[in-house]
Amino acid sequence: MADLFGKMNEFQQKMQEAKNKLGELEITAEAGGGMVKVTANGNREVLKIKLDPDIIDKEDPEMMEDLIIAGVNKALREADEAGKQKMAEVTKDFLPGGGLPGMDLSKFGL
Repeated sequence: MADLFGKMNEFQQKMQEAKNKLGELEITAEAGGGMVKVTANGNREVLKIKLDPDIIDKEDPEMMEDLIIAGVNKALREADEAGKQKMAEVTKDFLPGGGLPGMDLSKFGL
């Protein structure tokens, strides 16, 4: 039983380390052929948005809005995927298959 608790403590420490590393991971995604660049971290937080001045059109703000939304969504999807890969690396040593069957760790911010 003590061995099980020791493994759980080690697992919790590894999970916290992995979560901290996700905050350092930066993913940049593009939309509109590179006219919008969005950088997000592995915690799914948007860090930067760069706009090509050519998309700024006072007569058509909807186009710019659509490109920003597309860029943000793409960056967040890619950050989410990168985060899942990092977490799988951590859990593979502790759990066969990299997770607990039926357990969604995203509810815990992981």
